[in-house]
Amino acid sequence: MQQEWINALIGGSLIGISVSLMLLWNGRVTGISGIINGLFSMKKGDTSWRTLFVVGLFSGGLALKFIKPETLAGSWATEMKTLIIAGLLVGFGTVMGSGCTSGHGVCGISRLSPRSLTATVAFMAAGIVAVFVFKKLGVL
Repeated sequence: MQQEWINALIGGSLIGISVSLMLLWNGRVTGISGIINGLFSMKKGDTSWRTLFVVGLFSGGLALKFIKPETLAGSWATEMKTLIIAGLLVGFGTVMGSGCTSGHGVCGISRLSPRSLTATVAFMAAGIVAVFVFKKLGVL
């Protein structure tokens, strides 16, 4: 039986390698919100790699669904309206924080960026407080 920590180690290593290669080859930080936001700017010569990146994200999830469907199995106990509101709030937060957990948390902290460390601490604290409050209110 494979230990769960091995899967986490493999996944974390793949993420680390991927963001390092993106920075090395493309000179870009792998911040998902920034990549997706850049798709809406439609800057000439800057959309093809962004589109391929997003397609790759969805393709990876789709491939996992067919190869190992039990990893994505689970119940969606949260109502769709709650998910939509949460998604909009996260989107607003990424604009306010000039990035997301992938850009600040993975890439920024690994570059020892004080701004990214501050942003990641703020993201995590806000998430912890939100879950605590919403659980107390019975929303989650």
